[in-house]
Amino acid sequence: MPKLIILGTADSVPDAEHNNTHMAVVGCAGTVLIDCSGTPTVQLKKAGILLDDISDLILTHFHPDHVGGVPMLLMNMWLMGRTRPLRIYGLHHCLERCEHMMGFYNWENWPNFFPVSFHRLSERERIPLLEKEDFQLLSSPVRHVIPTIGLRMESRTSARVIAYSCDTEPCPDVVRLAAGADILIHEAAGAIVGHSSASQAGAIAREAGVAKLYLIHYPTDRDVHSSMLVQAEETFSGKVELAEDFMELHF
Repeated sequence: MPKLIILGTADSVPDAEHNNTHMAVVGCAGTVLIDCSGTPTVQLKKAGILLDDISDLILTHFHPDHVGGVPMLLMNMWLMGRTRPLRIYGLHHCLERCEHMMGFYNWENWPNFFPVSFHRLSERERIPLLEKEDFQLLSSPVRHVIPTIGLRMESRTSARVIAYSCDTEPCPDVVRLAAGADILIHEAAGAIVGHSSASQAGAIAREAGVAKLYLIHYPTDRDVHSSMLVQAEETFSGKVELAEDFMELHF
């Protein structure tokens, strides 16, 4: 049975207990990393994930709290002797900038560097992104301040589904992406441009008909956490929890 490990839950400003939001899907044939922030080798080691087990990297959008760790990840993989290829998926807007970012480090001159391939995704709803033995991933565009994707994770062993909104304003695209899911992981940075409040996340969960809502990409100020749960429960009658760093969700 595949599992989703939450590697970070903070919005753009992390603290000692909350890394920036990113996660990993661990299956029988390897690990898919979703976004890459901070010092990824440290966070992955704490989660028990080996760098060489990562077969694929999905980048949801080109903001520092979601892609800032990519150069460190690639450099650490190289320095630790990786030889197997790494596939990186994302929208053209994101991947083009990632390639330019790595160009500043002259990565094409790193000796004996392992193969990296970039796979550009269409900005259409629910397109097949990855198919593994025990799960498949689909992506849909969401409504952020730059081109961004949300994800739908479907287990082949249990038929359970986890949807992830990524950074987004409330939008019907997320409702359709999450329709009927067992779990919706929805951002709750606040009712500002490109983001959603906990109350709005609850309303999306209700419209999508999901069973459970986890709030993520939230402010690290603990004084607001309890009020966020209350706000989400006012618009969603299902169970609501705050996602926490290193939480594991089996699906």
